[in-house]
Amino acid sequence: MKQWIALAALATLSMGSYAQAFPGSKPISIVVPFAAGGPTDRVARDLAEVMRKHIPGSNFVVENAAGAGGTIGATKVAKAAPDGHSLLLFHIGMAATPALYRKLGYKPLEDFEFLGMVNDVPMTLVGKPQLPANTYRDFENYIRANAGKLNIAHAGLGSASHICGLLWQTNMKTKEAMTTIPFGGTAPAMTALIGGQVDMMCDQTTNTTAQIEGGRIKAFAVTTAQPLSGHPVLKHYPSLQEMGMKGFNLTIWHGLYAPKGTPPAITKMLNDALKKSLKDPDFIKKNEALGALVVNDKRVEPEEHKKFVAAEMVKIKAAVDAAGKYAD
Repeated sequence: MKQWIALAALATLSMGSYAQAFPGSKPISIVVPFAAGGPTDRVARDLAEVMRKHIPGSNFVVENAAGAGGTIGATKVAKAAPDGHSLLLFHIGMAATPALYRKLGYKPLEDFEFLGMVNDVPMTLVGKPQLPANTYRDFENYIRANAGKLNIAHAGLGSASHICGLLWQTNMKTKEAMTTIPFGGTAPAMTALIGGQVDMMCDQTTNTTAQIEGGRIKAFAVTTAQPLSGHPVLKHYPSLQEMGMKGFNLTIWHGLYAPKGTPPAITKMLNDALKKSLKDPDFIKKNEALGALVVNDKRVEPEEHKKFVAAEMVKIKAAVDAAGKYAD
């Protein structure tokens, strides 16, 4: 009897500590640094739903804080109270913004606790339907012959399409640069591509697959190290690496972050919940429907997550500095 009472008391104490870490009256906010309805927003909402199941009594909400290439939302979380109630879900922009914004209000590697990677989204190199090329090699030759006369669209500074287009152009090393045309989001950029007002774009499979399948745009290659042989629509397209761009491997990954100084007990709780969420069959299925691949490697660990972002920062900075075009 005394043993049972002791165990009950211990359980009550543990539950009390747990409740204190994440009180039910204060929700855990996942800040998305982009507008509602986009790919990152969708990932955040699916993640909030599944993580709620792995932190009993928790209430997750998604908060959109868009603007300035994602830096407004990131700054908001960097300056938030380090109590585990303000989290950031950011894509590759976490590594790109330090290169694009020379007067950034936060330091990605110093002002956040890294909680683990969430998913990888492959990119596709696509063109308007009127382009004469039908294969990547024909497309590459066409670009090299006409680069100064052509344009490339993106969804705004710091967007996935901006970063992808920048890295691809840097690797192409054409004699003349293509004209870059920024839009206020993926939807208007894609509309312009479909209508033939712009020549090409490099964007996430989440945005391009349906348009490729419907024949509204042309696809030429994928940006992953290997072709997407298991993808029902994109399995026929080569990777840029196998077409001669040595070492080219780009995905638009998403990671989860907390403000620097968040207690280790809380970051561990969040990381544990994240790792369980990434094994959730429903969450995996939802990601696959978006064309995304849930992370199942060592990058789910905070230390490896941070190492990966640091390496991406070096790669992107080199491309931005070579182009000499900055957001500020």
